[in-house]
Amino acid sequence: MNRQFPVHGAGLGLRRTFSGPLADDPCAGIDFLEVAPENWIGVGGLYGRQLWRLTERYPFVAHGLSLSLGGPSPLDEAFLHRVRQFLDQHGFRCYTEHLSYCTDDGHLYDLMPIPFTEDAVQHVARRIRRTQDILERRIAIENVSYYAAPGQRMSELEFINAVLEEADCDLLLDVNNIYVNSVNHGYDAEAFLLGLPGERVAYLHIAGHYDEAEDLIIDTHGADVIDPVWRLLERAYAAFGVMPTLLERDFNIPPLATLLLEVDRIRQLQSDWQRGGERRHARHA
Repeated sequence: MNRQFPVHGAGLGLRRTFSGPLADDPCAGIDFLEVAPENWIGVGGLYGRQLWRLTERYPFVAHGLSLSLGGPSPLDEAFLHRVRQFLDQHGFRCYTEHLSYCTDDGHLYDLMPIPFTEDAVQHVARRIRRTQDILERRIAIENVSYYAAPGQRMSELEFINAVLEEADCDLLLDVNNIYVNSVNHGYDAEAFLLGLPGERVAYLHIAGHYDEAEDLIIDTHGADVIDPVWRLLERAYAAFGVMPTLLERDFNIPPLATLLLEVDRIRQLQSDWQRGGERRHARHA
């Protein structure tokens, strides 16, 4: 698949505990970094200076937490103008948000599932198009983990594809969320993956989770990535080609050096699949 991505290689979600070490001693083992704008807009002092140093050295992407694309409350356009200024100031390569909602007359402090209905497709797509107009750039939406599907009239896969088409936006493909949902809702993870439009993928997420029960996984981003998720990542590379991939870790955060081992595993998989693709191309040339 010959296409341009906003970033390349293997990335890591930036935590403030890492900003100092990375700013003081840039690590060649990270190709790009991701932050939530809500956690950094308006931040000054030491952390603000560290962010400036990092955005001068690394490509950055932004992953929003609070836009509530599927919510009933009016879209927060004032916030979006602040986001645009933040993205422009630091030269961010991409802005993404969750295909979910988190407001209803106030913040719910969780990512709630949008009903899988045609009305919801139209509602979310309008808000995505407006977001893109204000930000003056395409955005990517992330497939999210969910634990209930109220009012469902179409499948999760049908819903995601319909929103992408109607809004004409890109996809932040979360490999772990596919695996989590496949266990919780009893579907085939690989078939779901292959049903997504690879040509719309901006980059990938990979993360760990918590096994609450045999048929219930909680998406915590608080553990190491497990082998079935690594295999699903490889399947994504096989289906769509090697794509930029970011490791998320939000809780139980180990030392940076430990996380870099997983980032390096992403890079090694990318290298293996890249070499394999070159060999396959040479055989058919």
